[in-house]
Amino acid sequence: MISTPGLPDPVVVTASHWPQPGDDAVAGPPQLPGFVGSSFSPLVAVVADRCFARTAPMERTALVLVSRTGDLASATHVREAVADSKRIGPLYFFQSVPNAVAGHVAARWGLRGPVVCVSPSIDAHRAGLDEAALLLADGEADQVLVVLVEQATTGDTAVALLVSGGEQL
Repeated sequence: MISTPGLPDPVVVTASHWPQPGDDAVAGPPQLPGFVGSSFSPLVAVVADRCFARTAPMERTALVLVSRTGDLASATHVREAVADSKRIGPLYFFQSVPNAVAGHVAARWGLRGPVVCVSPSIDAHRAGLDEAALLLADGEADQVLVVLVEQATTGDTAVALLVSGGEQL
């Protein structure tokens, strides 16, 4: 995990999460065209959309995608298909890296900042804020969308935090 001693924590401009009241946590987030068989990418997209519906992104907005486990559903599908000598669909290759959905969100919202994906072994929230602080301090972005996403048997969760370097937008 990257540490940012001496750098202030970014200021949260707006936040969103999955699930929230009214969401069907059992059915999962709305499907995302071009992504199949997993809630991982739709989770990222829905919390990003919710943040940007509240506050339009600046042009130099970076995206930091943070997940300790990654896309478990896709990884399980591919592992089982290989074990059973079955064909793996091409969309699974496309979505097998988190950069695919991060790029989708960046293109959809016209983000022109860096896209970074991290998989910390411990505190994902801290790792995301640390990465955002570095991007802001280095002048790589004016704001950063930090998306934390996890799939679990107890329920999928995602949080998006749109952060800035200190000025409330």
